[in-house]
Amino acid sequence: MTAARPAEPSTEDLPEDLSRLAALHGVATSYSPSPDRTVAASATAVTLALAALGVDTGGPGAVRAALAAREDELRERLLPPTVVARTGGGTPAALTALPEGTALRVETEQGEIRADAGQLPAGYHRLTATAPDGRTARAHLIVAPDRLPTPAGRSYGLLVQLYSLLSRRSWGMGDLGDLGELAAWAGRALGAGFVQVNPLHAAVPGAPTDPSPYRPSSRRFPDPVHLRIEAVPEFAYVPGPDRVRALQERAGRLREAVLEKGALIDRDAVWELKRDALELLREVPLGPGRRAAYCDYLAEQGTALEDHATWCALAEVHGSDWHRWPEGLRDPRSAETARARGELMDRVDFHSRLAWLTDTQLTAAQHTAREAGMPVGIVHDLAVGVHPQGADAWAQQEYFAAGMSVGAPPDAFNARGQDWGLPPWRPDRLAGSGYAPFRRLLRGLFRYAGALRIDHVMGLFRLWWVPEGHPPTEGTYVRYDAEAMLAVLVLEATRAGAVVIGEDLGTVEPGVREALRERGVLGTSVLWFERDWAGDGRPLPPEQWRADCLATATTHDLPSTAARLTGEHVELRDRLGLLTRPLEQERAEAATDAAEWLDLLGRLDLLHGTGGGTDTSSEEAEIQAVHRFLLRTPARMVGLWLPDTVGDRRPQNLPGTWDQYPNWRLPVADAQGRPVTLEELAAAPRLHALIEVMRDRSAR
Repeated sequence: MTAARPAEPSTEDLPEDLSRLAALHGVATSYSPSPDRTVAASATAVTLALAALGVDTGGPGAVRAALAAREDELRERLLPPTVVARTGGGTPAALTALPEGTALRVETEQGEIRADAGQLPAGYHRLTATAPDGRTARAHLIVAPDRLPTPAGRSYGLLVQLYSLLSRRSWGMGDLGDLGELAAWAGRALGAGFVQVNPLHAAVPGAPTDPSPYRPSSRRFPDPVHLRIEAVPEFAYVPGPDRVRALQERAGRLREAVLEKGALIDRDAVWELKRDALELLREVPLGPGRRAAYCDYLAEQGTALEDHATWCALAEVHGSDWHRWPEGLRDPRSAETARARGELMDRVDFHSRLAWLTDTQLTAAQHTAREAGMPVGIVHDLAVGVHPQGADAWAQQEYFAAGMSVGAPPDAFNARGQDWGLPPWRPDRLAGSGYAPFRRLLRGLFRYAGALRIDHVMGLFRLWWVPEGHPPTEGTYVRYDAEAMLAVLVLEATRAGAVVIGEDLGTVEPGVREALRERGVLGTSVLWFERDWAGDGRPLPPEQWRADCLATATTHDLPSTAARLTGEHVELRDRLGLLTRPLEQERAEAATDAAEWLDLLGRLDLLHGTGGGTDTSSEEAEIQAVHRFLLRTPARMVGLWLPDTVGDRRPQNLPGTWDQYPNWRLPVADAQGRPVTLEELAAAPRLHALIEVMRDRSAR
């Protein structure tokens, strides 16, 4: 295929001082969209990235002064802000480079005082170094295991966007009660080892709310829109049966609108209803045990929860964009914010309680999954960043790079590059804090996750920073300390006994997949992308797939398997005006792609229906063959996209669209587009025929 050549940023030579200064701060001065091409970053991109890191580059003199200051700082310092070591490993390079005779003192997380940094327990420690000339430095010392434990055995699981999974009990969108039911059924009746869901992070409220789960207000706290209201113990004691009945009638109308009338999932209407119900719940006092549990949660979450709940309360008064709030309230640590928090304490408590209730139901879902025999349980999804207007961006301002957005550079498939509208973390501030925001984030998610999928896991190594007001072509990469980021990830996941899956699709710089595999992080392999790209480009035989991965046929951003096999994804993009080449050319390429895979499936004798005389259509047989193929690979985890079990044609998200397509608002549906409830899924012959394939060990 011939792709449009990417639009390239300015390729003028950068001044040597600016290039050296950028290198010392981890700011790239070029990037490689393909192995055989290198594109220079523009001076604008480099200087603005440095400015976002607090470096003055306002003219040649300022650049020279900043370079000299940085070189002096690095030359004179004894220790970097954060030092990383491995349990049972050798001495970190930062310590071997210390002057001879330097005295060390380690205050361990466990409360011990050590005179050396050898054989330390895993944890977050404080390190002090005193050189013979009297210089003293303090640093964070992260000691982590070498790698995550390998998942026990091999398992298959279901992948689903939770909002799309409606039952006859949900209130207009899938909820945590539905997640628990799905996990219990899949574990007990289907032998599944996990259920993977979309990010359940708190959204930025709006009119309408951004439906994308990948642009959240907070990654640290979950969204109460996912609550199963009837499962909150206090709901049974809400005074006034008429009020409860009115809520349930509204819920019924929302549910039937989607399931019977073909309406889209209306997240805002669902939240309005659930918020009304949760306001009623406040009239029911918590019992002593429940209140003690709530107080424990408040104490555990501390300032982070107080900040989140304060932002939620202030957003109710001043709107969801904190940049437009009264100036004093834009600072979470100001006297004005403290005063407003006191005045709004009732609302702060309300939002704190919602976070606790949601955390409780998330924990219950994971407990249900493990009780059902799932070795992994619920796989949660960590978005790559947060909305610039949301709670995390407000509460953690010192950690975000002002005036910058995360995206992707131009490449052969997207000549304009991408701007995701997510502010990046500052690597220098992360290191200075011992990666405190990252470890608190992971610890919060691992409370209720059997595994964590990390979206765009390459972001642990580097991110493409796009300056505000500039196109994505005018961005540049900024590097993070991947050794430290991975150490935190491995330490937190090990403590939780959880698996980690990195979404490493697309262009990945050399060495990244190897580094992730070394630390026990699984990759992501999607069938349609697994080809012999270094050779003839043909589909990769199953035995050549990597073992350390989650293997799937599709994802939420890709066509369903039925649409891919029939070419319906091309017709959809044509109807929406998204094709960049003639329709017939796109059709022919899609048909060739599918035919090559079907040819391989046929040669491997995988194209046959299930046993027992099941009447299986050609399409069903092909989808079953695709999954037999996945089971032939050595992948440790194999995922089954739940909409594939009923022949759903529609992607949940169509990248490149906003209002042209109902992204993130579609219920699971059959081949005719009729919504299918969880109860109907459980009885669907097509699903059970496919599950029989997944459970048939002879196909593995």
